[in-house]
Formats: sequence, structure tokens, C-alpha cells
Amino acid sequence: MLRKQPFDKTFITFLIVGVVNTLFGTIIMFVLYNAFGCSYWVSSFCDYFFGSILSYFLNKHFTFHYQGTDWRSIVKFALNIIVCYLIAYSLALPLTRAALESMHWSKTVVENVAMIVGTGLFMVINYLGQKFFAFKR
Repeated sequence: MLRKQPFDKTFITFLIVGVVNTLFGTIIMFVLYNAFGCSYWVSSFCDYFFGSILSYFLNKHFTFHYQGTDWRSIVKFALNIIVCYLIAYSLALPLTRAALESMHWSKTVVENVAMIVGTGLFMVINYLGQKFFAFKR
């Protein structure tokens, strides 16, 4: 029995899908935060809610070539997204505040940077969650 490697050829496809998905979600997030005045948490949540729907279908078909059509894969995917979101965005804001503390930037700038940091953290842990949990064969 072959063991799955954490980063194999699926990682490249995941990154390509991730670029599309991240651009889609980031536009939503920054428009909500900067144009409509939604909070850090609401903006980033909407990014991952709508982005996750797109991600599910793209990664299911193009990255992991998952053939299952049962509700378990959808539930596992949703659970993975929730856990990854909470981890990434709970870490991103305090890490960014600590890193930028001496620069005395406004709350808006710090939260915009934190949303970018959260996107990067999310992408890495989400890939591992999808590969080993949501679309595990």
C-alpha cells in the first residue's frame, strides 16, 4: 500500500485552482471590508463561504478527481473549511498586529494585511485538510 505524500502532483493543481479561488474570494473580502465597511470577520467569512463553494467543485473534479457524490464528502469539506478558517484567521490577526506593532499603522491597514496573511495560512492548511480528510480515498 502506497502512502500519500503531503505535497505531490495534486499540490500544483491545487495551487492553480487556489489562484482562481483566492482571486474570487479576495475580491469579495476586500470589497465588503473597504467599500461596504463590513468587519474583518464578516468580510473574511464571506470570502471563504463563497470561495469554498467554488473550491469544492474545482478541487473535487480537477485536483483530487474525487468520484464520490455522497453527502459525506460535502460535510467533510465544510467541516474542513470551518476548522481551517477558524485556525487561519484566529492566528492571522494577532500575528499581524504583533509584526506591525512598531509601525503604528491604522486598524484598517493592519486588518487588510491580516486578511492577506490569513489567506496564505488558510491555503496551506486547507490543502492538507482536503487531501487527507475531505477527499481522502
